Parts: sequence; structure tokens; C-alpha cells
Amino acid sequence: MTDSAQQQPSSPTLQEKVQEVLDLIRPAIQSDGGDLELVEVTNDGVVTVRFQGACIGCPSAGMTLQMGIERNLKERVPEVTVVYAVT
Repeated sequence: MTDSAQQQPSSPTLQEKVQEVLDLIRPAIQSDGGDLELVEVTNDGVVTVRFQGACIGCPSAGMTLQMGIERNLKERVPEVTVVYAVT
């Protein structure tokens, strides 16, 4: 076997893991006319997202952020410590 055949595929980065989870929950947000964009993921697990569409100014956006996005991210990506939304 060659060296390249023995190498394991690289594991996904923290940002890739976060993006995967956001892609899973995005359809629910889009069904209400909104969307979200991943802005940043820091090495210490701080995730920043930006709401788009109907989510901008929506009174339920804070609840969606905490109970939907942050909860899902923390459950599926244990490295995530907190999620913030920016404008």
C-alpha cells in the first residue's frame, strides 16, 4: 500500500460540522420565509449567524436562535459553546 492509501480522510472542521447542522435546520426556517447565514465559527466554539428574509425583525427570532439553532448545534456539535446573531 502506498502512503496515500493508508491515510485516513480528514475529519470535518468545526466550521464544516456547524454548517452541516445549519443545513439540516435551514428548511424549517425557510418555510417561514426566512433564512440564515453562517458568519463565523471561532476555535473556542462561538458561532455567529445572520438572519435573513422574514427573520429580520421577527419577534420570534430570539426564540428561534436559542431554542432551535443553538440547542441543535450544541446537541450535534459539542464544541459549540454559544450562538450569537448579528445584523
